[in-house]
Amino acid sequence: MIDWPRVAELRDEIGATEFDEVVPLFLQEVESIIADLPLLLHSAPEAEAALHSLRGSALNLGFSAFAAICDEYEALARAGQTAAIDMSLIAGHYEQSREAFLRDLPNQLAA
Repeated sequence: MIDWPRVAELRDEIGATEFDEVVPLFLQEVESIIADLPLLLHSAPEAEAALHSLRGSALNLGFSAFAAICDEYEALARAGQTAAIDMSLIAGHYEQSREAFLRDLPNQLAA
């Protein structure tokens, strides 16, 4: 669910202080996009752009399972099939990833 080596790599790249600032910004940005996504599903290009942004953010912070569902749905939006996008699945994957990330982050960084 979480790509912990990627998380450690990001933390090493930007430093612990910057990492501690990036995490809440990432979570806030993702939650904002998820909240707006139901409205964006009326426009395939806007939905595709939002899902692309979610996927990129997820990959940067190691949310691999969430990134995978965003990638799948981005392809559907690109094909104009926004009706097939399941918002509850997106929100569920994000919540599970967020919980695992926040729960395990202190132990992973201490290792």
